[in-house]
Amino acid sequence: MNKGKEILEELTSVLSGKTLDAIVPPLVFVIVNSMFGLTSAIIIALILSSTFAIFRLVQKQSGIYTLFGTMGILLAGTFAYLADNATNYFLPGIVTNTFILILTVITLILDKPLAAYASHLTRGWRLDWFWRKDVKPAYREVTYMWSLFFLVRTIIQVTLFLSDNVDALVWANTIMGLPVTIVVLTVSYVYGIWRLRNLKGPGIDEYLENKTAPFRGQTRGF
Repeated sequence: MNKGKEILEELTSVLSGKTLDAIVPPLVFVIVNSMFGLTSAIIIALILSSTFAIFRLVQKQSGIYTLFGTMGILLAGTFAYLADNATNYFLPGIVTNTFILILTVITLILDKPLAAYASHLTRGWRLDWFWRKDVKPAYREVTYMWSLFFLVRTIIQVTLFLSDNVDALVWANTIMGLPVTIVVLTVSYVYGIWRLRNLKGPGIDEYLENKTAPFRGQTRGF
């Protein structure tokens, strides 16, 4: 029960404030496009995304993700409008996903796993802790999981994009967006914590306090 609560709190800290912002505009775009056309879909999706951004600002919440989302919709809408093809709305997202896949693979080749950098940037933990021989394998293996996820998502996105299937593309993006992301993050967290404990390295707090083995290990956060 405590582990379930812990995972829920970790997911909430990662996903809070960004869920509706990411899901609703693309869904609205497809619905409006099917009923009123491409121009109306672009305008309404952009207005909706901007509304989310204003709401985050008024509520004094972090609006950086919403800001990037609004810029992404503006760019995607421009692509779709110039090509007069609604499928192109999703082109920037496909390019971004492909870039992340390539970046993930590069970090694995360099043996500086992306999961470690992500955790470092999110939690502010010292980067040198992640590179310890009794810590890094956990982040390397989780990064392999991520690379598989990004590979599958890229293949599906590109296939649907080339087939010009807007409805299938938006549903694929939605399903492989938040729902699958939650699954991937949950598996990553549970496996990562388990792996760190089995590596018997120090927890971040023990590392900062220069404690010596035997270590208690990482008990919360990955």
